[in-house]
Amino acid sequence: MVNGHAVSEVGHIQDPQQRARAANRLLAEHQALLNELARLRRQAISDLRRSGLTQAQVAQVLGVSPGRVSQVEHAAAQDDQQPASAPAVLVERAIPTTPSVRGSRSLYLTETERQGVVPTRTMLYVGPEPAAPEVAKRLGINPGASVLARRKLFFANDIPIRIATSYFTLSFTDGTALADPDFVEGGFQVVFDRMGVRFGHATETLTARMPSKEEVRILQLDKGVPVVEVLRSSYDVDGRPVHTLETICAADRHVFVINQMPDDIVF
Repeated sequence: MVNGHAVSEVGHIQDPQQRARAANRLLAEHQALLNELARLRRQAISDLRRSGLTQAQVAQVLGVSPGRVSQVEHAAAQDDQQPASAPAVLVERAIPTTPSVRGSRSLYLTETERQGVVPTRTMLYVGPEPAAPEVAKRLGINPGASVLARRKLFFANDIPIRIATSYFTLSFTDGTALADPDFVEGGFQVVFDRMGVRFGHATETLTARMPSKEEVRILQLDKGVPVVEVLRSSYDVDGRPVHTLETICAADRHVFVINQMPDDIVF
């Protein structure tokens, strides 16, 4: 849970942009945990009722009104209607993404809204960080060199499902909206168009692996659940690297649909 020390640290950040991002990050990281705690409470109340306690007695145990217990019981009944073995949410991730979706204001929002779930997103981090070896290789720089990272967490029905990080060289982003701390209005493609950058080709790889401890924590993964890492690098017409996108997907919350490569694909 969000502890008082962490909240206090956020409150002492002087820069309001940094303070807002830090608060947003804490909210995103712990939303899934709050959802799971609510589910556990519903389950516990159901068990208490099955043991013979009345709504009034359960309310006394929890220090809430009987009406609140009734609301929680109703939510618990809806939980019971879901198949026990089914994942909490399942979304499609197209590989490669169609041009109309990739060039939209948000690849994720556009793709997921069509699937009957409620998509939301939050920015976890925007700023410089050392480039991992594979990212450095794809951007044509030395491992450990500083790159601009834009890291986002995506939710479907309030459940965290993927972490996506865009990487750019610092020289490419200098003086552009890509370095802004919030989401880029209109999407990256608008920025590329304004810069006169024309798409040439892309490489995209998909790798299944076990998650890191940080990925388990942020995505709230059950023990033994793998992640699928999709690494996409885009290059301009002259073969210069422009954008590398690393997407870490919870494997039990995704279906990967493989499409035929279109001719008019965009960044």
